[in-house]
Amino acid sequence: MNRKVLVATIRDVALEAKVSAATVSRFLNHTATVSPPVADRIQAAVALLKYVPNGAARTLTTRRTNLISLVVPHRAFHYFGSFFAPLLSGVETVATEYGMSLVISARRESFTDPFSLALGPRNSDGMLVFANSLPDEVVIHMHSMGFPMVLIHRSPPPGLDTPCVLIENERPAFEIVQHLVQVHGRRRILFLRGIETQQDSLERERGYLRALQANGIEFDPALVLRGDFDREVALTVTKRALADGLQFDAAFACDDEAALGVKVALEASGLRVPADVALVGFDDQYGVADLTPPLTTVRAPSKQVGQVAAEQLVRCIAGEIVERVTRLPVSVVLRQSCGCTAAT
Repeated sequence: MNRKVLVATIRDVALEAKVSAATVSRFLNHTATVSPPVADRIQAAVALLKYVPNGAARTLTTRRTNLISLVVPHRAFHYFGSFFAPLLSGVETVATEYGMSLVISARRESFTDPFSLALGPRNSDGMLVFANSLPDEVVIHMHSMGFPMVLIHRSPPPGLDTPCVLIENERPAFEIVQHLVQVHGRRRILFLRGIETQQDSLERERGYLRALQANGIEFDPALVLRGDFDREVALTVTKRALADGLQFDAAFACDDEAALGVKVALEASGLRVPADVALVGFDDQYGVADLTPPLTTVRAPSKQVGQVAAEQLVRCIAGEIVERVTRLPVSVVLRQSCGCTAAT
């Protein structure tokens, strides 16, 4: 008498698909590619037999968790919707495509032990590291262990070949300041820097300084304020600068969040944008085109950054060699806050 199979096994799937159990395992675990006809037969067998892979067993045999982690600074959730939502969407789209789950870890404290990471080498297959959310020594240690990592908005420490996904910063910062000077005649340009140690902020500041020099404008350190990529910080420091009598006819905020803080401070002081002070930002976050006036800014491909970084991490996990540095292009978006009469 034939025994009825109550729960399908990988061998049942292999028998139905007319392939080996090893081929089924490699296909389901994304550890190797198979020909389209074989893939179709395996998928049909899985559907017919209602086969559900044993996740625990798969982890034991492949040493894979099918989890990827994204480490971000704790304060990232302060402006989650405006900046991180598109980036996270890009990461999650790729993770889902490859049958992997994304888990996010927000770091507040300083630490140097990679095994203290809840989502580190023991508990995930690879890690995306946003900007300065991990210190160099932890990145170096995990790299030495061969743990797959991709850095986002951050270059690796010197001597490391850890892949990173960046965006253009210095060129668009130069161009947007050049526009303020040459098209709108602004020469006292306030700069709201981001987090001082963060690569994006440093590169944008270099673009600002280079544009001043190119136009024969003497640098005034009083015009560089702390913005921290934070609306409230930018609001506070701009209010204080205005109260202290600092004179400027334009403001370049290192990101759109800070630009919003500057805008509130200007309006609270009775200054008009752009009649009295031209205002520009960076990122082209959701909603800035609907401000009054609409914000001139730099459009950064945040979702694409997440997608590219996740794709590279999946390839690293699979043992493939990927580009060490990927720098995605951006574009200046001219709207009315700088003094232009129409968006371009």
